[in-house]
Amino acid sequence: MDHFLYQNGQLCAEDVPVAEIAAEVGTPFYLYSTATLTRHFRLFDEALNGLDHLVCYAMKAASNQAILKTLADLGAGMDVVSGGEYARAIAAGVPGDRIVFSGVGKTRDEMQAALAGGIRQFNVESEPEMQLLSSVATEMGKTAPITIRVNPDVDAKTHAKIATGKSENKFGIPISRARDVYAMAAALPGLHIIGIDVHIGSQITELEPYRQAYLKVAELTDVLRADGHDIRRLDLGGGLGIPYERSNEAPPLPTEYGALIKETLGHLGCEIEIEPGRLVAGNAGIMVTKVIYVKSGEDRDFLILDGAMNDLIRPAMYDAHHDIIPVAEPAAGIEQQPYDIVGPVCESGDTFAKKRMMPPLSAGDLVAFRSAGAYGAVMSSEYNTRPLIPEVLVHEHQFAVIRARPTFEDMIKRDTIPHWL
Repeated sequence: MDHFLYQNGQLCAEDVPVAEIAAEVGTPFYLYSTATLTRHFRLFDEALNGLDHLVCYAMKAASNQAILKTLADLGAGMDVVSGGEYARAIAAGVPGDRIVFSGVGKTRDEMQAALAGGIRQFNVESEPEMQLLSSVATEMGKTAPITIRVNPDVDAKTHAKIATGKSENKFGIPISRARDVYAMAAALPGLHIIGIDVHIGSQITELEPYRQAYLKVAELTDVLRADGHDIRRLDLGGGLGIPYERSNEAPPLPTEYGALIKETLGHLGCEIEIEPGRLVAGNAGIMVTKVIYVKSGEDRDFLILDGAMNDLIRPAMYDAHHDIIPVAEPAAGIEQQPYDIVGPVCESGDTFAKKRMMPPLSAGDLVAFRSAGAYGAVMSSEYNTRPLIPEVLVHEHQFAVIRARPTFEDMIKRDTIPHWL
């Protein structure tokens, strides 16, 4: 469920007509719903009722500080994967003891910043990282709380580019080597083992891969405790998918996911962390863009939009589907026709959809890309010297620009011409 619905013939974000925002902000832009962010976070939080738990939002999905503060005020922790994300979380008012640091390539500077500013835990992914973290923590006179990310070699049945739990993926250590690596960690100074971390992928649409992974984690917990390790926290990652096509069967609900966690791991008495991102933010955001031209080709018609692949890269990168709808509600029973929906960037890859059935549209009409709240704005770029598009947050009947569109002058003045030119 989201809060982007037609009211009186116009698409609205909560109680605000999208066309009114477009008239003030210009197109294209990203638009987020506070009510949807809130609802989706609470679904995860309530799904773990009865367990000691923390829901850590995976902020790589959408990292605007207004979104982070909205979720942090609800009690969310944050899962960060870079020093920049850590700094953003701190700037948004998230306390360090609610920030989890993940990622395969943490640097010395990132470790120092997190240890100095406060951190809930590092999810360590390799022996070299563990050795560096030990050295950094010892130099600073700190103790780094760690989990070790294990790779359970489970196929998450998702896109190859967002699978993280198979043996060929770069993430974590093989679960078969976990005992040796935990023994190594216990012998290093400056580290404090608190638990186990696992993450098998993103946009997962069935529960069975989770079941396979979590049963392996439960078995490993018993083994490591028998070895003398105080395993009291399990970080289970995120990855639960969302329905990008409204006509498709919906992925499992957070309540079903929570029930699976309780069934497979609830008996261990561990604190549970989960790191949802896409399901919290995905359907909480849309991208609004305008038709520039309707072009007739040899065997097809094109809708040429002012939004482009630099604004929403997912279709070009992942062949991802987004439902695309007119902002003005089509008349009931209106005949639809196929369009190739494209942007203005000078790349054939700047194609959002082919032969997509749409009601007849004209230049100047607004359309909205649904389910664009996750991995939309955060993956955008200034390719073709196109400004990053604004982000807007709606709360009931009001809205605010939470990232402004830079001017060409803003973009160009960042360049520096060397003195010899």
